[in-house]
Amino acid sequence: MASRKGAVLLDVQCQYARGSLIVRIGGELDFQTAAQFRSVVEKELDETGAQNLILNLEALRFVDSSGLGAILGRYKRVMAGGGNVYMVGVTGQSRRILELSGILRIIPVCKSEKQALGA
Repeated sequence: MASRKGAVLLDVQCQYARGSLIVRIGGELDFQTAAQFRSVVEKELDETGAQNLILNLEALRFVDSSGLGAILGRYKRVMAGGGNVYMVGVTGQSRRILELSGILRIIPVCKSEKQALGA
């Protein structure tokens, strides 16, 4: 976890379920934390062999272009391996940025992790 004066900037929690890696992202996904996100998700994808990726953004407060690039990089990896990527909990400012970037046109948004697991 990256932190600034004791405050956690990014929290990344991973869980493997039914062939999918669920990644719960909290805090800020930006220039300062994108490398941490990439590293954690790549390691978990390698270790679990997960085919699909579910990104839960319910606790994400901020995302910038570096964060978008980190998300797109994981999207490309999973899609190249024949898997799928889904997003859950896309709200507020994060939704606006994801819409403007075009990511929401390529990554489906599900209402819940359960729905994404069944997709």
